[in-house]
Amino acid sequence: MSTDAYARSGVDQHAADRAVAALVGVLKTIDTGKASRSVLASGHYAAVLEIAPNLGIAVGTDGVGSKLILAEQTGRYDTVGIDCVAMNVNDVVCVGAEPIALLDYLAVEQANPEVMEQIGRGLKAGAELAGVEIPGGEVAILPELIKGHPSPNGFDLTATCFGTVALDQMITGTKIAPGDALIGLPSSGLHSNSYSLARRATQDLPLDGAFEDGTLADALLAPTVIYVRAALELIRSGIPVHGLAHITGGGLLNLLRLNEAAGFAITDPLPVPPIIDLVRERGAVSDAEAWAVFNMGCGFVAVVPEAHADAATALLARHHAGTRRIGIVTDQAGHVSAPGVTGTAEGLKAV
Repeated sequence: MSTDAYARSGVDQHAADRAVAALVGVLKTIDTGKASRSVLASGHYAAVLEIAPNLGIAVGTDGVGSKLILAEQTGRYDTVGIDCVAMNVNDVVCVGAEPIALLDYLAVEQANPEVMEQIGRGLKAGAELAGVEIPGGEVAILPELIKGHPSPNGFDLTATCFGTVALDQMITGTKIAPGDALIGLPSSGLHSNSYSLARRATQDLPLDGAFEDGTLADALLAPTVIYVRAALELIRSGIPVHGLAHITGGGLLNLLRLNEAAGFAITDPLPVPPIIDLVRERGAVSDAEAWAVFNMGCGFVAVVPEAHADAATALLARHHAGTRRIGIVTDQAGHVSAPGVTGTAEGLKAV
């Protein structure tokens, strides 16, 4: 993908992809001496392990990333817990699983009761929005490893989510077919991705300066939307669901994770949040890179047969206002497009 602006901010996505491939290449050679319980290929939104006949446990792990630096700079720690929950549960539900529990890992430069209480409030709010428990976790005090912005307020926050799914009811993307409708659910902003770029692009602006109906800090710290209850209602409604995609880092290219043999065309995109437009403008981000990096206003996508598009849209819109049909599945395998851009997993370009 084109990552010029992102690379200037210190994140070389091409190098990162190669590094991840090197790591995964080794992990794939693990020999436990027994048959694997994994029932999904690597690269989907969550791993699914068979634990009993027709019962799988879905597992995913993620963190908040460098958005945490903004929490440190502003002294506002009460929303990043929501991000942590969202980044995990939104992934796990994409395989058709019901998220049931999350374990958090909090590494801190120093143990500050007030800060940790704020983080806990965010985790609680996220857990209640997603309908999951947080039955345990880990706190590590690592002053030699974690350095804050400013010190000594540094921390890192990640989690692992667990869900359950009937193996014959998994949503893997294999049923996706040309003509299927793409239903987009609005994002709240940047969510929890691309903050190295976003922070660099806005570094000369005061975080407490006015922006839209609040401050720049408000827009940058707006928590990731949790889509779990909407997705679960859709799954249980009887409407055929051919795919579910959490639109995170990688933007439009996330759709290819569902089915590389299909093509995906965004023909009527959702409105782009002002904070994303601000980052694009100040970061000199091209349209092609923007679609390959940001969610561009769409945080989650449901893929359903054309005949069920209206019903699915109405159901999802009851949970997330502004939900609408945004595109269609095409017969151009491995190809994605949006207004002004086109390409494959190898990269997007302007048209």
